[in-house]
Amino acid sequence: MSFSKLGLSPLILQALAEQGYEKPTTIQQKAIPIILNGKNLIAAAQTGTGKTASFVLPILQQLSQGQTQRKKRIRALILVPTRELAIQVDENIKAYGKHLNLKSMAMFGGVDYAPQKQALIEGVDILVATPGRLIDLYGQHAVHFEEVETLVLDEADRMLDMGFIEDINKILARLPENIQNLLFSATLSNPVRELARTAIDEAEEISIAKHSASKSNISQWLVTVDKDMKSSLLAHLLNENPWPQVLIFIETRHGAAKLVAQLEKRGIAAEAIHSGRNQASRARVLDEFKQGKVKYLVATGVAARGIDIDDLPCVINYDLPYPADDYVHRIGRTGRAGAQGEAVSLLSKDDFKNLCMIESRLGHLIERRVVEGFEPRKPVPTSILNYVPKHKREQ
Repeated sequence: MSFSKLGLSPLILQALAEQGYEKPTTIQQKAIPIILNGKNLIAAAQTGTGKTASFVLPILQQLSQGQTQRKKRIRALILVPTRELAIQVDENIKAYGKHLNLKSMAMFGGVDYAPQKQALIEGVDILVATPGRLIDLYGQHAVHFEEVETLVLDEADRMLDMGFIEDINKILARLPENIQNLLFSATLSNPVRELARTAIDEAEEISIAKHSASKSNISQWLVTVDKDMKSSLLAHLLNENPWPQVLIFIETRHGAAKLVAQLEKRGIAAEAIHSGRNQASRARVLDEFKQGKVKYLVATGVAARGIDIDDLPCVINYDLPYPADDYVHRIGRTGRAGAQGEAVSLLSKDDFKNLCMIESRLGHLIERRVVEGFEPRKPVPTSILNYVPKHKREQ
């Protein structure tokens, strides 16, 4: 199927062609017609599946016939969990809508209010915002909601994980009735479904998360190693493999800073991005990574939201995440748009339960390797595909 079959305008199709987009992904094929028909939608879609375009393209189509007519009013609102994702989504809107007479803006905290207020006065059709900053500016009468036609809750699961539910509910209470509501989430967990139940009436539902959990174009393997040898093993892998860029996931911000220092002692230059760094530093590092100036980026899971690089060759899980869907979300950073990708995990014995849950989620075992000189003193047990956590076995 081509994008022209989805009912998109020639100007949007031209922008897609200029971006090198050839065929819509599964989520785009399913979501775009639903949204263009004006229906509400709940969608489960992992990173790397083309999720952003699946809601941005039809919104651009719907809004292309007009513009915001009054100051401080917006026509589409996209809520996202992090600054980085707000910037990324706004960049996509500008790329896909480059031939349309529409304006978009990313709104987030940690920066001066004045430029954001001025942009709203000049006119914004599509606003991409983090919940906290949006509530602040709404309270200052810098933005009004009565002309909103479409709401998108993007990465709803992460917004709930980050404690935004109160802000989200405040925003929902102030939006007009009978607008189009779209919810996108990596997982449709019970909290996400509860949010959808209260926020979205009579919605269509699509899910491609399970089908895309183990994409064949991503080579997945892990190395068993003792926990105290992880940093030296990582340095060894970075030196021995010709990866032009690597995104390294770690669980804590303190761990991220420590790992960068450990790599530096071994002659490897890396940068870290985590919630402990100020907005300016995070923006600089992220921009340099996207430009290829930073070769190795160590990131916590939350901070990495918004890192969207088409040709990222490798992702390394320094720590295995919990829940299992976070693993799927992480490895989706590589192998984008059908390209080949590599996902490597460092597995110590204390991460074994997480591995079992991840492999059960994937439906297959991940290839294990042992690197000479890093054989674990504490052997990691054999994986069990049907592993059930102890607290559930006792129920």
